[in-house]
Amino acid sequence: MALTTSSPMTTLRLYKREKLCSHNAINALFSHGESKVATAFPIRAVWRIDEQRSLHNAQFLISIPKRRFKHAVDRVLLRRRTREAYRLNRNHLTLPNGIAIDIAFIYIAPTAQKYGDIERAMIKILHKISAELSSINMPK
Repeated sequence: MALTTSSPMTTLRLYKREKLCSHNAINALFSHGESKVATAFPIRAVWRIDEQRSLHNAQFLISIPKRRFKHAVDRVLLRRRTREAYRLNRNHLTLPNGIAIDIAFIYIAPTAQKYGDIERAMIKILHKISAELSSINMPK
């Protein structure tokens, strides 16, 4: 039995173009004063509008601090939970036309949280970012 391309699973795929890999973009995200912060425990999101990117979408990265989680397996588990929460709920992030944003999701809890807690926090953060983006009046 062949898989069809109209399967709903293809819309939930996480593409390479959605991952924030550019060193310049990451440095700009954390160094300039134009970045904004949205927090919902156990995640903090640092985000900024990227005027230089031609693709109008959101790119993200996930950071789990080694200082709090000494074992790599713990960091990988939390990174997978955070990535899954973003992948399944990124439709809550509505971008106005012509806007591209960079987002860094930083895990701030001192212990590993359940997936449900991470997912609720991710939805809250995506709604906060969407609300702030809708209030911004971008000049054309």
